[in-house]
Amino acid sequence: MPPAIALLFMTAMSWSCVPAECQGASSGLPAIWTARTRVSASKGAAVNIFDVRIYTIRRRRDRRRPFEVRWRAAGRTRSRSFTTRGLADSYRAELIRAARHGLEFSPGTGEPARWAGRNLAAVSWQEHAAAYAAMKWPHAAAHTRAGIADALATITPALTKPATRKPAPAVLRTALYQHAFSPAQPGTGPAAAAAPDWAQRHSLPLQELDDPKVIRLALEALTLRLDGARAAATTITRKRAVFYNALGYAAELGLLASNPLDRIPWKRPRASGAVDPRLAASPAQVLAILTEVTRIRPELTAFFGCLYYAALRPAEAVALRRDDCELPERGWGRLTLSASSPRSAHAWTGNGTPHEQRGLKLRPEGTIRAVPIPRSSPGSSARTSTLTALARTGGCSAPPAAGSCTKAATAAPGTPPAPPSSARN
Repeated sequence: MPPAIALLFMTAMSWSCVPAECQGASSGLPAIWTARTRVSASKGAAVNIFDVRIYTIRRRRDRRRPFEVRWRAAGRTRSRSFTTRGLADSYRAELIRAARHGLEFSPGTGEPARWAGRNLAAVSWQEHAAAYAAMKWPHAAAHTRAGIADALATITPALTKPATRKPAPAVLRTALYQHAFSPAQPGTGPAAAAAPDWAQRHSLPLQELDDPKVIRLALEALTLRLDGARAAATTITRKRAVFYNALGYAAELGLLASNPLDRIPWKRPRASGAVDPRLAASPAQVLAILTEVTRIRPELTAFFGCLYYAALRPAEAVALRRDDCELPERGWGRLTLSASSPRSAHAWTGNGTPHEQRGLKLRPEGTIRAVPIPRSSPGSSARTSTLTALARTGGCSAPPAAGSCTKAATAAPGTPPAPPSSARN
């Protein structure tokens, strides 16, 4: 037999002896794999618990959890799906790290056998809730951060074991809201840490939330205010959404088998979107208000006028600048909105100021919105004064104390005042 043919024959025979999972039969590119084999002590069958291949993340846009991590371990193909790519990347990185360290992979779960030894029962609800708040913090707006902390602080007292010396409800909720679920301001003194420490010691294990009775205790808690009255429908819906996402995060981490709220029937409370016409200001009332504002605080005329005549949100009016205003002498003008500056507490903004510069609400980043605004008409003195203030100041700004407009009364006609410090930065 010629040497070349003999070499080809030997190569084919040796390849046929390699298990099928090592021959690239599965789709995707393996990150790492080893070829050591251990014999099962129970059946004597060869179980390749060290041969692991991790594939690239696959995105399935039609799924609720679109990012799928796929790997092959112990002779079987495995997968886990996540809602965000970041979570999928983290889980895949842990698998790669375990394989590189030569850890055994369990034939039953497909995950490193060492992971099965983790004491999941030791994870309490409050510990997980704090981890969830910290995970959401970097990319959430200030109001969203405060809303998450508020919802978790409402639910957590209901998920504690019966015990004596329980802090007063208002004290406990305030401490949880301000410290336990705010990564930026953890409690440092004894008074600030006492209530969260009590909640941590008596918090239920996270796995007990698989019990529908426990879940319903939390659902009942988020429907009530501190005084025992029923919360508004929008508040209940918002807090339940936070609770649902926190439990979903636990399922993604493997702390729960699934989201328990998926098994609990729930009817969304209906909120009325109608506006009581008796509460809406009439044109005559707006005229009286703006006239009085111009007399007492002329720097606020443009701010409140924009809220009425241009229907701006307060955060949009605060972010309005000179270049955003197009105000001709005759005809309609236009305000071009490209940013908003919502006001929140210093602890939630992360920049040391009560305002946070962001894009327009409920719109993709970089979106602009053009708002037509009438110039003037007979008898509209308040509207004329509003637009005059806009023309002189060039827009609204964020003063040190509260959202208002740049003072226009001290500026001569056609000479705008110097911009405030927030506009210079």
